[in-house]
Amino acid sequence: QVQLVESGGGLVQAGSSLRLSCAASGPAVSRYAMAWFRQAPGKEREFVAGINRSGGDTLYASSVKDRFTMSRDTVKNTMYLQMNSLKPEDTAEYYCAARPFVTAVAKRYLYDFWGQGTQVTVSS
Repeated sequence: QVQLVESGGGLVQAGSSLRLSCAASGPAVSRYAMAWFRQAPGKEREFVAGINRSGGDTLYASSVKDRFTMSRDTVKNTMYLQMNSLKPEDTAEYYCAARPFVTAVAKRYLYDFWGQGTQVTVSS
């Protein structure tokens, strides 16, 4: 089964940028639809962005659309989340996820594989 490891989180000022990475081992990422979720303290884990198995289509939560961009590199077997214009409300633990189907979806329970998470903190 695929193994996922996130990296790239940190503490930044509002308005700045971060780039998160999710390195996959095992099967190629081209076999999976993949996604990013985030969870703030005391809150439910929520969908952030997703990419379908072909890599041709992406899906974003309305709260991050036009600020975040998801992409993948099939050679490196890694997916990325470029986060621009960060806001304090973006503060959360960010997780990557994968499912062996064509389409990325916004439902947490439909993903089979998860990384350990990386913390993003945005100060005002």
